[in-house]
Amino acid sequence: MLSPRGIRPKIRREQVVGALSVLKKFGQGTSWSPVVTYGFIRQKSTGTVSLDDVYSTGKHFIGPDFEFKVFQADAHFLELDRIRAFTSDRLEVQVSATMQYFLRKEDLPLLHRRFDLQYEDVVMKSAEDALKGEITKFTTRELYEKRAETESSIYKAVRQRLGGVCCAINCNSFQYACPPGCIERDFCLEENKGVFVDVKYFQLGEVFIHRDVEERYLKTLTLKEDNEREKLIQDAQVERKRTDKLVRQRKNEVLEIQQQAEALSKLLRVESVANYTVIVEGARSKGLKDLYAGLGITQQIYKNSFDYLRTLRGLENVWLTVDFDQRIVGSLDPKGRR
Repeated sequence: MLSPRGIRPKIRREQVVGALSVLKKFGQGTSWSPVVTYGFIRQKSTGTVSLDDVYSTGKHFIGPDFEFKVFQADAHFLELDRIRAFTSDRLEVQVSATMQYFLRKEDLPLLHRRFDLQYEDVVMKSAEDALKGEITKFTTRELYEKRAETESSIYKAVRQRLGGVCCAINCNSFQYACPPGCIERDFCLEENKGVFVDVKYFQLGEVFIHRDVEERYLKTLTLKEDNEREKLIQDAQVERKRTDKLVRQRKNEVLEIQQQAEALSKLLRVESVANYTVIVEGARSKGLKDLYAGLGITQQIYKNSFDYLRTLRGLENVWLTVDFDQRIVGSLDPKGRR
């Protein structure tokens, strides 16, 4: 580049070195904080850590004598492998589980003061204790038959042990972020915050039973099944006897109803015949009375003879004839033989 007079100015070596030194110091005073970490400012010369601010993403000018003391900001993967615990029926089992937890940025100063960078061992121990305590609420059989319920219950216990009983800033950030009865953040004390992490995901793994315990458990199940089978057999026998009794009772009721119906039928039949006879005889008596009056028959001997002859005529196997010579009335066959 030329000066206004067309003369190239001379740049001294000392000036270049000085400018480079300034740029180097400026570069040393700028620190980069990765996206996946939180950080506190730490002075290199003294080792003092400032907890006033929690830094996260981006470049921050903090000076050449400072650096970041970083904490993992993304998910921490914790595996619990075959944790020994006792069920409510006093059988030892081994339970495996995995979970993913996150440090709470707003509580990072509290975590640093209490645990510094050694918080992972504390988190693991607390999670193990919570799992052991919750397993005691279930029987060995329920760990298999009610797996979803067991997993949910253990998750709640672990979340509360690690995260405390305070409500999260965003209740929709993860499951159980704000469990029933949680304390509002404004009224939450340090002792209510657990170990200052949020367990956002939990998976219950395999449940192992020792061989001797498994044999006892299977024997218990077998005995229980045998007892249930015997009870079902006894119930079936009782039900069979009860059914037979009901069948006999119903048959007796049917027989009784049938006999009553037959007796009533006979009674009605007898009454009908009796009523028929009374009506017919009454009508016959009245008819004879009217007939005698109309024919002028007054003597009883003639009435009897007439009635006798009328009776003979009413018989199907009697043919009435009159023998004027011998005055004999008899029964003849259709050919006229007596």
